[in-house]
Amino acid sequence: MNVAVCVKQIPDPAAPGELDPSTLTLKRDGKLILDDSDSYGVEMALQLADQAGGGEVTLVSMAPRGETGGLRTALAMGAAKAILVSDDALAGSDALGTAKVLAAAIKRISPDLVVAATESTDGYTGTTPAQVAELLGMPSVTFANKIEVADGAVRVHRQTEAGYDEVECPLPALVTVTAGVVEPRYPSFKGIMAAKSKPIEELKVADLGLDPTQVGAAGARQEMVSVEEAEERQAGEVVVDEGDAHERIIAFLEQLKVI
Repeated sequence: MNVAVCVKQIPDPAAPGELDPSTLTLKRDGKLILDDSDSYGVEMALQLADQAGGGEVTLVSMAPRGETGGLRTALAMGAAKAILVSDDALAGSDALGTAKVLAAAIKRISPDLVVAATESTDGYTGTTPAQVAELLGMPSVTFANKIEVADGAVRVHRQTEAGYDEVECPLPALVTVTAGVVEPRYPSFKGIMAAKSKPIEELKVADLGLDPTQVGAAGARQEMVSVEEAEERQAGEVVVDEGDAHERIIAFLEQLKVI
């Protein structure tokens, strides 16, 4: 079974983030690393391919300046190869523009299953995977915390607030995974060395047959207009119990319409 994994390479969350003053978007001119959320998808894909008794895992990513640092990490985990779309024309892409690029790249390999994180840790829109599935004409199952593939179908435990739903759909399909789906492996020294020679196909917008006016800033339907500091938490009220503390707390909760 061949599995494609959408992998995002992001600025290191341990470093202070910076916004481009002209676009109010996150600066990505430094080293990029594998989004921790995507490590779960890579691990899940590797396990599914092993359980199927064959096939390979292909990474699909979009990043500036031909950046491959995060992809090499995922390749060291065991993925076979990667497709990187890197083009100056993609600067300023919104979620839909990114989905168009990823979908076009995935079409080139026709996988049995596409795996993605529920959302990226530098964007948190959570909309890109569903848009990729729609563009590919695939069913989409989100928030998976367990995945099984058998008899041409994928069976998923879909996490909910009350527990989980059991969902089944035919392959090919796209599934987004939560952080609890598996425990990602650490790349071994052997895997790190092998990753250096694994193929990464770098593509431009023209290679995907996309209209450059439909991606990047030119095709973005979202625009960042302002950024403001988050409101600081205000000091709380201290209630000294003089025999009526419970009444004051109830009155406060009623004021908030909690009760």
